Amino acid sequence: MNEKSKRLRILLNCSIFAAITAILAQIEIPLPLIPISGQTLAVGIAATVLGSRQGALAMLCYAAIGAVGIPVFAGFSGGPQVLVGPSGGYIFGFIAAAYITGLILEKTRFTVRMALIANIAGMFVTLVFGTIQLKIVLDLGWNAALTAGVYPFLIVGFIKAYLASLIGIIVRQRLIQAKLINGAQKEIAS
Repeated sequence: MNEKSKRLRILLNCSIFAAITAILAQIEIPLPLIPISGQTLAVGIAATVLGSRQGALAMLCYAAIGAVGIPVFAGFSGGPQVLVGPSGGYIFGFIAAAYITGLILEKTRFTVRMALIANIAGMFVTLVFGTIQLKIVLDLGWNAALTAGVYPFLIVGFIKAYLASLIGIIVRQRLIQAKLINGAQKEIAS
């Protein structure tokens, strides 16, 4: 595959996962300050399938699309005000979480077990970014920020981490078999 084809494939993969994130963002459970949404599930799947650089690029693409006003964020919202608002830290956290999740898998093995560990680490990265911005934007104390920005998301976060791991590894294996993404030497089915 030539360099131009390789770049096009990377852009297409990142665009597809940005679109998946936008779709899953609309599945939400409203909470007083920050809703529970399907975005973090999409982040985990993207990182598990694409790895660190492409997973982070997909989330950067997602954030950029929303920043220009296209309503791709939770609740069909968009615009720079979302990124600087109470939930914006979570969106920035998606980029870092995708990178770290993918990096853990690239440094270990693409297995469901390692993907679960990586996705849990990614979940905490997202929560740290989100809680810090929530605290700053709303001028909350740490206890209030943790109560609003972390505790409601833990149980569902572990469930989404497991689902992202399982779905991500299966999709990654299928895409490698179809030669739509490159597989590393560390690919294992379990």
